[in-house]
Amino acid sequence: MKIKNALTIDVEDYFHVAALSKSISVDDWSSIACRVEKNTRVLLDLFDRQSSKATFFVLGWVAERYPGIIKEIHQRGHEVASHGYSHQLIYKQSQRVFREETIKSKQILEDITGQAINGYRAASYSITRKSLWALDILLEAGFTYDSSIFPVYHDNYGIHGFPTEPHVMDTLQGNRLVEYPLSTYQMFGQTIPVAGGGYFRLYPYWLSNYFYKNINKKGKPFVFYLHPWEVDPEQPRIKTSTLSRFRHYNNLDKCERRLERLLTNFKFTTMENVLTAQGLL
Repeated sequence: MKIKNALTIDVEDYFHVAALSKSISVDDWSSIACRVEKNTRVLLDLFDRQSSKATFFVLGWVAERYPGIIKEIHQRGHEVASHGYSHQLIYKQSQRVFREETIKSKQILEDITGQAINGYRAASYSITRKSLWALDILLEAGFTYDSSIFPVYHDNYGIHGFPTEPHVMDTLQGNRLVEYPLSTYQMFGQTIPVAGGGYFRLYPYWLSNYFYKNINKKGKPFVFYLHPWEVDPEQPRIKTSTLSRFRHYNNLDKCERRLERLLTNFKFTTMENVLTAQGLL
């Protein structure tokens, strides 16, 4: 019997991403034509065809403007979780602003779905050593689990050396929270990020498949993430730095086909289901 892995989608539009933040002002978001509904529906239809369930970490900004697609996610049997409200880096926010946005986005999603929202994922995995204080605010807001910490070196996120398996962690204030870190793979003494997104588009499919198969061979589930804009090669091209352009646009035209192969090769369910099966929830 195949292990069921955690399939997760960060529901945001292309102009929300940190890689384009220097080129697109938050003040301009409302005037840009959104593509998130169409792209999210592409994923929903694909998941239906493959009988896969997922956790959709939804940005409050999106849910507020497009509640219909959030209802559709919920009605199709997927888990709705929170991706915060404004997609700002937490370590650049004050605790007051983070608390207000976290509570606001959770309430928006609960009003739409009529159910408690238990899971949270930070914008751009921005819970780092500088913003571990955010975990206590998540508990205060009523979340039961978090999936925001990437145990790797990166210029914008990550806590290198952080535990790589799902676990109950102690917060700075001595509380306890279930943390599901993003998946990595140990090779040649290095911790390699393999959880999805830009890495899934960067690595050839055979390499991603190798990483995931070996994680499952050890009897462990992996967590995979993607954004709706990553299956949208027709999205507008924004003038930005060479590095940001590469990170955002690399292999967009291949991503949907790769994702379909992934869903064929592995079994997936929601993050809440995986954590429940492991006795953590």
